[in-house]
Amino acid sequence: MSIDGNYVTIVIMDLVKILKKGGVGVIPTDTLYGVVGSAFSKKTVERIYKVRGRDPKKPCIILISSIHDLQKFGISPELIRANKSMLEKVWPGKVSIVLPVEKKSQKKITYLHRGVESLAFRFPNKKALIAILKKTGPLVAPSANKEGFPPALTISDAKKYFGDTIDFYMSAGTRKSKPSKIISLVTGVPVVLRP
Repeated sequence: MSIDGNYVTIVIMDLVKILKKGGVGVIPTDTLYGVVGSAFSKKTVERIYKVRGRDPKKPCIILISSIHDLQKFGISPELIRANKSMLEKVWPGKVSIVLPVEKKSQKKITYLHRGVESLAFRFPNKKALIAILKKTGPLVAPSANKEGFPPALTISDAKKYFGDTIDFYMSAGTRKSKPSKIISLVTGVPVVLRP
């Protein structure tokens, strides 16, 4: 599917509508295909864990369209300010940053941080994806595979994993990128968790 023309505009409008209503789908991210759904819907997030067979103790990476989205998840403004130059150096890009959730916000979003009290975010460097995120809001986006299996490289791979247990698939050919680099800022000092 090309990224221009009315057909794609209609597809993206439909996709945005489904995601805003709590739906779940497979889309190309800036790295691999991801199983995506609204980060603000507990029901949607739990559905993603179920269809993927994901370890319930492992939080998912959340795709955002702006550094400003971080505050919606209880990330302290002071922490964001203190790390702004570093964040602007790696974002937008294929780097996921793990940040601690403020105590006062932890209970409300336990379904996202799964008890580890921190969340991983990525601000992707992909215009079409950012356009979707600006309309849907932040999306949880684990890779499109069952837990312990290799990530789907094509939509037909993804369909073998999920069949009709999700609401839609958006194809963009073969996706062979490596997963994102992960850097933790939980202790205040950058630690690379995945190169």
